[in-house]
Amino acid sequence: MLETFTTLNWRGFQTFAKIKKRVAMDYFKDKVAVVTGGSEGIGKALVEQLLALGCKVATCGRNSDKLYQLQILHPDKPLHTLVADVSNENDCRQLIESTIKIYGGIDILINNAGLSMRGLFNDTAIDTFQRLMNVNFWGALYCTKYALPSIIGRRGDVIGVSSIAGYRGLPGRSGYSASKYALQGWLEALRTELLNTGVNVMWVCPGFTASNIRFAALDKDAKPHGDTSMDEGKMMSAEECAQHILKSVSNRQRTLVLTFQGKLTIWLNKLFPSLADRQVHKFFFKNGELVK
Repeated sequence: MLETFTTLNWRGFQTFAKIKKRVAMDYFKDKVAVVTGGSEGIGKALVEQLLALGCKVATCGRNSDKLYQLQILHPDKPLHTLVADVSNENDCRQLIESTIKIYGGIDILINNAGLSMRGLFNDTAIDTFQRLMNVNFWGALYCTKYALPSIIGRRGDVIGVSSIAGYRGLPGRSGYSASKYALQGWLEALRTELLNTGVNVMWVCPGFTASNIRFAALDKDAKPHGDTSMDEGKMMSAEECAQHILKSVSNRQRTLVLTFQGKLTIWLNKLFPSLADRQVHKFFFKNGELVK
């Protein structure tokens, strides 16, 4: 009897898991999704997985060649691309308005485009901080501002790709931390404003991911840093990161923190902030020098 009950329970669990997976996949079918910064890294992985799930997708990037290659990879898919810099309000407006014109509306907006930095505050030019805020915060705000009426009408989703740096200030990344704190504070306020509209607002913190964002990170003079000492072999792939994000979107979660290290950092910072200061300093400084 116990064996039969256990077998039935296991079969029931398998059936439930299959149904849940199907529901998650069906969530995206025939919807319109906009992904900023979709020509590489996490953004590209999101675009490709959304297309595979039956979404109509619009994306942007600053590199026309990379967007062209993305189109070549998916010639028969409903993919709209636009060369755009999200720090430019007019570019954001064109992305959103062209998407609505082509597809009739927007269900999902994933504000993925972002820049990082590496450099001590005392050595870093003001231009670096301005560029970070323009891309990481203002870019998300511009796109959301123009897309929100359509998203409200469709009871859709607004997502911001943030970072642990939005919960805990990181040395050598002070401008990046400021931009992500701003992003998360704004998204939290927006989520609360839209609480009874059917719109879900979510922010996700991927942690260290094997993508181009570190190589494109700005140095103290607001120029791409180019190299990194981080070991990509120990990082989550962009494809795996995108899978986690889309699963959370379909579940309409509030937040997503992907790595154990990230979760530990957030809780340590809440409960023992002075200890967190020391541990974060130890992680980012080796032999008195900032790890880049």
